[in-house]
Amino acid sequence: MTLTLHAHPFSSYCWKAMIALYEAGTPFETVLLDQSTFGALKAIWPLGKFPVLVDAARGATIPEASIIIEYLDRHYPGRARMLPDDPDARLDVRLLDRFFDNYVSTPQQKIVADRMRPEGERDPRGVADAHELLGTAYRWLDARMAQREWASGDAFSLADCGAGPFLFYADWVRPIDTDHPHLVAYLARLRARPSVKRTVDGARPYRHLFPGGVPDHAD
Repeated sequence: MTLTLHAHPFSSYCWKAMIALYEAGTPFETVLLDQSTFGALKAIWPLGKFPVLVDAARGATIPEASIIIEYLDRHYPGRARMLPDDPDARLDVRLLDRFFDNYVSTPQQKIVADRMRPEGERDPRGVADAHELLGTAYRWLDARMAQREWASGDAFSLADCGAGPFLFYADWVRPIDTDHPHLVAYLARLRARPSVKRTVDGARPYRHLFPGGVPDHAD
């Protein structure tokens, strides 16, 4: 197998890369990250962050989910491109990619990480700020999605690869309610997308790992 993805199926950033691979229909193997395989990951990417894609045919090691997706789009393009050729449309996709990383995933992870701290080391102010940021992000996205099907228009893109997992988990810590009908509808479209559904289903056996437990509204 040419492509190997070092990943864990419960990781949102791993979902992001896996969604792009599923969208393209590109064959790949997964090295499931656990205590026995983490050393191999650090040998190829000393920072130890994942996912990491290894392309044996090209002799390339690619970290970072967004960069993995752009690499795949360039060297292993699928039925549809994850980044458009038009420069302005491409910038819009990149903007939304950064938005989902910085203003949805980052505050969501702050809230979850705080749950893992001992009681006396928690950061209630930081968690409150993270909730406020998520609320602002939800409002902005709801307005944006009023007139579009996918994050950057009519075509599923790199931005939606991140939106799928990040909104999925954000909804677990700050439910996306009917005050945001366009965002609710967008998340439903993402959840119905075969590539996203496949990652959601692949992660089900690991749901017990979610700090604080899976919320009652999760399906």
